Amino acid sequence: MKKSVVYTIFALLLVLVAVLAYLFLSQRQEMNEMVEQMTIEKEELEDEYEDLAIQFDGYQQMDIRNDSLQDLLSREQQRVQDLLEELRTTKASNARRIAELKKELATVRAVMKDYVRQIDSLNATNARLTVENQQVREENQQVRTRNEELTQANTALTETVTRAAMLEITSCSITMLNKKDKKTRMASHARKLQFDFVIAKNITCTPGLKELYARVITPAGELIGEEENKVFAFESGEVPYTMSQQIEYSGEAYSGICYCLLDEEYKVESGFYTVDFFCEGNLIGSFPFQLKK
Repeated sequence: MKKSVVYTIFALLLVLVAVLAYLFLSQRQEMNEMVEQMTIEKEELEDEYEDLAIQFDGYQQMDIRNDSLQDLLSREQQRVQDLLEELRTTKASNARRIAELKKELATVRAVMKDYVRQIDSLNATNARLTVENQQVREENQQVRTRNEELTQANTALTETVTRAAMLEITSCSITMLNKKDKKTRMASHARKLQFDFVIAKNITCTPGLKELYARVITPAGELIGEEENKVFAFESGEVPYTMSQQIEYSGEAYSGICYCLLDEEYKVESGFYTVDFFCEGNLIGSFPFQLKK
């Protein structure tokens, strides 16, 4: 083989080696730059996870009066801590896992936003209920004062009428019934109020068919079931009533039941109520009672 051919082949080999060396160094530089960039992104991602963990700590210190929400917050807080620990042990060169952890961060943030919304709503509700409770206490006090005033007025009224020929309801118990006519202790479930009353024996009262009227007054001082055509004569005017019932009175003690029906839209509030019974133009019984939520 001629020397010129050998020299040519040798020169080509040198060029090939140089190209390969250049490509290797270039690729290695790119890899180093990529690893350096991934290291920076990993550190930034760790900072974001740490900030999120601090936010969860802050919400855990709040007075959240909801055990279910408190448990969910604790669970997500532990999840953030676990992901942060995994991120710290993940190599910067593991781009796929770092990308997955970044998506996990976005998911946790979305969940946290929803929890924050629930917490804000819960705090707003608690603040509103605090104000409402104060208002209810004030209204109840007003109702008690009003009931005391009514009692005094009723006492003065009864002293001016002839007791001998007048009916008198001596006792009355109240039962709340739901829409299935079952007893309930919650005012919000009540759709009917049952009044079990007893009229005292009075042989001086004229026996016969009598119309009994009842007025149910709410804690706000409003009459339940007030309608323009539902009135009865009392003193020198007409008074609206809640319910009426005819009874056959013989002069002996009489036990009866009457019902106050509540519309579906009517919201029964807890508090102190009053039921007043009237017959033949006279107030024959007044009973305060309390409904509870």
